[in-house]
Amino acid sequence: MEQKLHLIPHQVNAELEVVSEVPEGVEMIAAPKIWEITKGKGITVAILDTGCDITHPDLSERIIGGRNFTNDDQGNPNGYTDYNGHGTHVAGTIAASHNGRGVVGVAPEANLLILKVLDKNGSGQYEWIINGINYAIEQKADIISMSLGGPIDVPELHEAIQNAVNHQILVVCAAGNEGDGQESSDEYAYPGSYNEVISVGAINLKRRSSEFSNSNNEVDLVAPGEEILSTYLNGKYAKLSGTSMATPHISGGLALIKDTVNKSFERNLTEPELYAQLIKRTVPLGNSPKLEGNGMLYLTTLDYLSDLFKQKISAQMLNI
Repeated sequence: MEQKLHLIPHQVNAELEVVSEVPEGVEMIAAPKIWEITKGKGITVAILDTGCDITHPDLSERIIGGRNFTNDDQGNPNGYTDYNGHGTHVAGTIAASHNGRGVVGVAPEANLLILKVLDKNGSGQYEWIINGINYAIEQKADIISMSLGGPIDVPELHEAIQNAVNHQILVVCAAGNEGDGQESSDEYAYPGSYNEVISVGAINLKRRSSEFSNSNNEVDLVAPGEEILSTYLNGKYAKLSGTSMATPHISGGLALIKDTVNKSFERNLTEPELYAQLIKRTVPLGNSPKLEGNGMLYLTTLDYLSDLFKQKISAQMLNI
């Protein structure tokens, strides 16, 4: 396994010193509408990425631990500091604290387990990723979030993911950024193209499919992935674009869904049952399923459909 996995390519649109808002992507999937019911407390999301800025004021209270599987910091297993920024950005979208400053994540009371499997250059050996998945299983994580990928189908990686799913862990992966905007062509990246994972494509803040987002028949759903505001290095904030940015919206959304439905059903739902609950909370955007899968995550789907109905009625009345 000499090949390496890499960060899903992404673009840094802007860096900011100070912000105070609920990011538009978090609003788009209707996360704030159910914060009165749940903010994901007690749900653990394992982030397999470049580490995290563990001192960031929006993240420090959310991090319950971590481990380094890379060669950074001389391979110190306890040194999971982020020198890249990607992992910190992903972490903020999932669970930045609702503390009245900075940004707020989708599930602002979820626990974050930081598993550094990509080095400061955004590159990682397959062994590192596999070890990270196995560690997440050992730590009984509820969700694994991976905004990474490569063009090669490696059986050992696939087996590790299957093992996680067999342990009832939801595995969420970026679909990839090799897309050409055409539904007629297929672009595959792994692990995002494995059937067992929840493969996430990207849309922009106007709900249009992102041209860079991979299209194939394994895409499960889409989330905001352009100009996404979140936490960044040295206590700062940044806007990034890529399916890497769409993925944590789904990981955070699943934290909210799992907490809600487990309480509702008064038992722990299985991974397939939780996947079904996720797909129930999607709305079609009119694109090919290869581009958007089942549609955009919208955590209060009935509200979204009601709004569409009202808009349609209003338009009809204006045409009378």
